Amino acid sequence: MPRIETETLAQHRDWRRHQLIDAAASIAMESGGSAVSVAAVAQRAGMSRTSVYEYFASSADLVADLIIEELNNFATILENAVGQCVSPCNCVELWIESALRYIADGRHLLAKALNATALPQDRAAQIGTAHRALLAPLKSGLTAIGVEDIAQALAYIQATTDVATKRIEAGHDADAEIKSATAFCINGLATL
Repeated sequence: MPRIETETLAQHRDWRRHQLIDAAASIAMESGGSAVSVAAVAQRAGMSRTSVYEYFASSADLVADLIIEELNNFATILENAVGQCVSPCNCVELWIESALRYIADGRHLLAKALNATALPQDRAAQIGTAHRALLAPLKSGLTAIGVEDIAQALAYIQATTDVATKRIEAGHDADAEIKSATAFCINGLATL
């Protein structure tokens, strides 16, 4: 039995689980999501394949956890950005800027690498919940602005940031894209 390097067994299991997720993330960044297999992750983490199965049912289950963890990290960044806002419009501006800075800094590349990976159907709801949490920090600001159809406003903001993301990835100046996307959304919200 391997030596436990933490105070409790629960901490050890959590540490090992994160070790596996980190190994999977490294593999995905280097070789794409399709390269994430139980064997590759086990080798990268210095564990046996059977040990990986103690934490994850399959490589797809591991990738699902990796995606959820990445979405949760991104959501925390967005929540923290909006937590600093002083006005409802400022909340929207800070959210857009933080979301697009995340893209411009390349931190989204892990999620992009995992995008084409087949995921377990039973994990789709968890991934959907984690994805929707990205937009949650905008809701109170939109309500305070007086937007009646929050879902419509969120869809417009998401579409605008998706376009800005593609432009940033294509090499357009991130600062200019952030400024344009922010102005477009703030002016558009005034019409809702």
